[in-house]
Amino acid sequence: MTMAAFDYTAGAGLFPCKANNRTTRIRYKRFDSAAEAVRFAIEDMPGAQLRGCVLEVDNARFEGADIRVLYDARDYPLLRREQ
Repeated sequence: MTMAAFDYTAGAGLFPCKANNRTTRIRYKRFDSAAEAVRFAIEDMPGAQLRGCVLEVDNARFEGADIRVLYDARDYPLLRREQ
């Protein structure tokens, strides 16, 4: 699957990286849409966890930098948080 053919409406699973400390509460999350998963990964996860997380959509896997590309893409369907 190429980025150009990415389906933001498909369901998605987000697998955060394993944290070195046990205080991290972010665990596997399932989202109704990949767009929501991408937004959560970029806007709500700490940057250190984003680098090691994996987004799975329709058996395709996207890692931290790829998730950022999906968020920054012109066809990303959700409003982005102002930074």
